[in-house]
Amino acid sequence: MHILDTLKERGFIAQVTYEEELYRQLERESTVFYVGFDPTAPSLHFGHFIPILAMAHMQRAGHVPIALVGGGTAQVGDPSGKTELRRMMDQKTLFDNQEKIREQLSRFLDFSGGRALMDNNADWLGELNYLSFIREIGAHFSVNRMITAECYRQRMERGLTFLEFNYMVMQAYDFLELYRRRGCRLQMGGDDQWSNMLAGADLIRRKEGEAAFACTFNLLLNSEGQKMGKTERGALWLDAGMCPPYEFYQYWRNIADSDLPKTLAMLTFLPMDEVRRLSAMEGAGINEAKSVLAFEATRLVHGEEEALKAQQASAALFSGGGSMDDVPTYTLTLAQLKEDSRLTTLLFLCGLCQSRSQARKMVEQGAVLVGETKAGDTEARLSEADFPTEGLLLRRGKKNFCRVMLTR
Repeated sequence: MHILDTLKERGFIAQVTYEEELYRQLERESTVFYVGFDPTAPSLHFGHFIPILAMAHMQRAGHVPIALVGGGTAQVGDPSGKTELRRMMDQKTLFDNQEKIREQLSRFLDFSGGRALMDNNADWLGELNYLSFIREIGAHFSVNRMITAECYRQRMERGLTFLEFNYMVMQAYDFLELYRRRGCRLQMGGDDQWSNMLAGADLIRRKEGEAAFACTFNLLLNSEGQKMGKTERGALWLDAGMCPPYEFYQYWRNIADSDLPKTLAMLTFLPMDEVRRLSAMEGAGINEAKSVLAFEATRLVHGEEEALKAQQASAALFSGGGSMDDVPTYTLTLAQLKEDSRLTTLLFLCGLCQSRSQARKMVEQGAVLVGETKAGDTEARLSEADFPTEGLLLRRGKKNFCRVMLTR
């Protein structure tokens, strides 16, 4: 099957330029393509997961991915989908974030022997001469056309800075530079980047007289039309320190039944016949299918060992099997307990609640279990005797657990 057909079948593709020509390009030769990642955080998040998996599919089909770390464009800020100007980041923070992103991407892509490449647009954007740049590149951009682009719409209403207005030109120049340096002919990414990507492909055709293409991916939305990958704590990060493997596993284990077919297709490499078999399950079989999804997605992000631990922890909590050793655990010192022994404080410290006020509300609503006992007193306090050797299990709602170990 052609790689574009594979990506379509699995639900990735939103829009493509010169589709028939791109089909021929990908059939004719191993094609260099790129996806950009601005290093604005120390970890990639679920919003990057879809493009990363698409890159992996492309690489498996024999094409060469470039992961472009936007060390230059991150200093400007992409206005796409933003209502406010992005805060500026210092060079050290950007560099540290870049290194962490490099490490994360290597889990999904094979960088050995030039099978995948990594570039940083700071290498060329930082060396640009302003006058030469606006003469060579700026002359090919119509301001009238730019301000109609979707990526600027929200910011135009509140005030678009000239700094952000440059983003489209810079991203287009990235594509041109990667064509000149690497022979890159295809840019891929989220559908919110469509306008920027069109500009880049058009710039190559104008400046080099060569074919260049853009392909965007669908956002993964739940059955209610909301973006998936959001938790109570914020984004579903791909870093274990920012989102533990168990939490990542449980997120996918607990999705709505109606979201199962598309998540199995997009977030795993299972054959589509298996995806369809699992998606057709009913009754108790749906839980089995969700467990497969959760395991496969967690294995891709955190490795098989962590996925197995998350699976076993889930089994221990929800099925009465497995090992409690892998249940999310918080260690409380005896000194901390003596300083503040309130249950609401512990619920906050172990991460089951985002604040003490939320903890009080959860207790008032009868949503907290201490061991097997429902908590009903917002002023309840715990003593050393309340903590068994194997730890005290706290639960908020049906799906949020934490085992608290007391160090004496």
